[in-house]
Amino acid sequence: MRTYHNKSIKQTLLDFNVSPKGLSEAEVLARAGTRREEKPPKKKALGFKILEQFTDFMIIILLIASAISIIIGIVEGKAEEIVDGCIILAIVLMNAIFGVVQDLKAEKSLEALGRLSRPECYVLRAGEKKKIKTNALVEGDIVLLEAGSIVPADLRLIECVQLKIDEAALTGESGEVLKNCDIICSEGAPLGERKNMAYKGTVVCFGRGLGVVAALGEDSEFGKIANAIKESKKEISPLQKSIKDLGKILTYVILAIAVVTFVIEVCITPNSVLDAFLTAVAISVAAIPESMPAVITIIMSMGVARLAKQKAVVKHLPSVETLGACSVICSDKTGTITQNKMTAVALYDNSALQEKKLRLSKNSPLLLAAVLCNNATFQDKSFIGDPTEVALATMAKNMGTDKSKIEREFTRMDEIPFDSQRKLMSVLCACNGEKTMFVKGGCDRLLEKCAHIYLDGKVYPLNDHYKAVVREKIELMADKALRVIGFAYKDVGSHADFKEENLVFAGMVGLIDPPRKEIKDAVKKCKRSGMRPVMITGDYAKTALAIARQIGLADDESQVMTGQELERYSDDQLAKIIHSYSVFARVSPSDKVRIVEAFKTKGNVVAMTGDGVNDAPSLKRANIGIGMGQSGTDVAKEVADIIVADDNFATIVLAVEEGRKIYQNIQKTVKFLFSANFAELMSLFVVTLLYPQFVFMYPVQILFTNLITDSLPAIALGVEQPEHDLMSRPPRDVKKGLFSQGNGISIVILGLIQTLLVVISYLIGLKASPEVATTMAFYTLNIIQMFYLASMRTKSSIFKSKPHKNKWFLLAVGFCFTLVALFAFTPLQSMLKLVTLSGEQWLIIFGLSLLMLVLSEIYKHTENLIMKSRAK
Repeated sequence: MRTYHNKSIKQTLLDFNVSPKGLSEAEVLARAGTRREEKPPKKKALGFKILEQFTDFMIIILLIASAISIIIGIVEGKAEEIVDGCIILAIVLMNAIFGVVQDLKAEKSLEALGRLSRPECYVLRAGEKKKIKTNALVEGDIVLLEAGSIVPADLRLIECVQLKIDEAALTGESGEVLKNCDIICSEGAPLGERKNMAYKGTVVCFGRGLGVVAALGEDSEFGKIANAIKESKKEISPLQKSIKDLGKILTYVILAIAVVTFVIEVCITPNSVLDAFLTAVAISVAAIPESMPAVITIIMSMGVARLAKQKAVVKHLPSVETLGACSVICSDKTGTITQNKMTAVALYDNSALQEKKLRLSKNSPLLLAAVLCNNATFQDKSFIGDPTEVALATMAKNMGTDKSKIEREFTRMDEIPFDSQRKLMSVLCACNGEKTMFVKGGCDRLLEKCAHIYLDGKVYPLNDHYKAVVREKIELMADKALRVIGFAYKDVGSHADFKEENLVFAGMVGLIDPPRKEIKDAVKKCKRSGMRPVMITGDYAKTALAIARQIGLADDESQVMTGQELERYSDDQLAKIIHSYSVFARVSPSDKVRIVEAFKTKGNVVAMTGDGVNDAPSLKRANIGIGMGQSGTDVAKEVADIIVADDNFATIVLAVEEGRKIYQNIQKTVKFLFSANFAELMSLFVVTLLYPQFVFMYPVQILFTNLITDSLPAIALGVEQPEHDLMSRPPRDVKKGLFSQGNGISIVILGLIQTLLVVISYLIGLKASPEVATTMAFYTLNIIQMFYLASMRTKSSIFKSKPHKNKWFLLAVGFCFTLVALFAFTPLQSMLKLVTLSGEQWLIIFGLSLLMLVLSEIYKHTENLIMKSRAK
């Protein structure tokens, strides 16, 4: 493999046959076929997935029992035993197929999620700046790096402006490495000493730069390491884990009941030991909720797919659970609450405040600073880059100023890039042998660095009077919700004087960034649902308050806290007063961490938005870190749990709503499956105790019932429409489990109601014959589940459920009744040891099943009344 740390910039460009303007599209296409992608983690083969379905202990026992039944049937010539064994085998295989289909569906959803969250980078191609997916890079591409970028490939740097990179992930050495593209390293230089290289997976902490792609994928230094340790890990959410743990406890209880049933059948009933054993195993398979974690994964994956369509990309499945419990949303102002479409609408050149037609002389230091301290570039008839810089460049263009011409006159020699701590950006330019420093940034920080003021062509000391006048103009602009950017300059004798001190204040520009149209409704929805929307911004308090008033987030100054005020409080003091504030202005990244922690201390589930490299700590500390898809840096997106593709606050609220819906549907599914399984288990146990001389249900019948109730109905509930009052309820308490708020009691009561109705059906059938009793109990148990499913779809009345809105529900009911009809009215009934029933017996079955619907509706209504009375 070729190395480039030991070559000059010129030689590197020659080797890759690329100009400083980047590759052309034709060259990119020609090189695309030569790139070597990193191999994704190996996926399990389909055959292995199928085998996995048979690794469960109870399934293995069932297969062994099925094989014994078939062997005995062959040896003793009993066709009935062979049929029983084959049917059990067929049902187990059908369950396995369902399991594999569920796994594949979940896997595809997660793969689609991976594609959506694939990282991007900026490149220079044919002189134009373009945003592409990192997997579209080719060798020789010129990549643009800036603070917050994750280096997408191994790069030979060709331009560096105060570029500092954290290489700890690759070299293990902590601390930022200052890069220098002009040096040539020795061929044997270790990775940590190659100052002219940037390696894939490392993080840009400060400055900016350009680099030629030298190695991609497996050929990169990071790719070599990753290839050696790569493995695929399956993610399990806390909810899945809690259900899995509960399942283990239930397994022991169910196995105990199965053992008792086996003993009773062997000692009292006329059944053989094999039949008794099969019945006990069938009970265990049917009642143990072994498929529950898989069902929850399916429901979550479907929810994640819906969220992606709404422009919210969930990176980690557990985040879906947390979303539904969110009680505080801390959001940045610019671009999330506002449109991030800046327009210059006011300026103050220290002599007059202009608010309509903005005009400055061509030699105005304010205009020169706005143009030169600016990295926006003109491309395709418009400026591209940071929205603030685009607005300033557009203002200059509207004044008749040619940015590129001025940039040719004033050659940029050096730069101190903007960062969120200083809130300043500085450039050093040379023109006709003279050096001038231009600075832009937050007015309060800039005034601290200024010793003079430019006024009507002259420079005066910046005394208290002038400072008061400037601050008055800042207040005027901020009251109108304008973002105020200040500008300064100074003549520099030598490069050593390129420091942000003793500056001349040149003036300021007011930019308007109006709120998004949908924000007001989103804030109302937040408040109605018991969530607290909070604005966190680096902007002025008055600007933030003006926007907050427009969208209904805050009413007056008492709800605004500045970063300076925040510093006066200890963490404990801040936690006590945090709920009194809805707007935090002029805050630093470290302030954001404190705000998140204060809200969390009060028991809140906090969502936090972030886009900068310094936002990573607060995104990590929040319960839900939300990265911005458009304006967010790679680092912010990397640590985020969710990425909002359109940077919109309203999308965050929609994501929370979807999170609530997913959790609600999981709760319904768990309630349905547990109560249905409980009914199967209790029915068999009760009848076996009361009538040990008769067979309540044969193993094949129990397994068949399990096949119907544990597949499509669970998915049908998982995709159910949200309740009408979903966003009118307060967030759920994360400390309370899935079975709290009466859900555990509901499972038992509704399970017992089903048990009672099935046992009644059996007792009525027993008057005719034991065979009729078994058949009636079998059909009642299956049909009753469909009526119960119809009731479970909503907490409101069934008449408001709109069945046509859920195709999975219609499919589940249709599937059940088709199978029931197939076995009830064809010779296939003998395979399940069923007998033909009379019309009167069918009426009893449907009557009892319909009664389940009525009783379930009464129970729901009673439960709702109790919940309302508690709420009062």
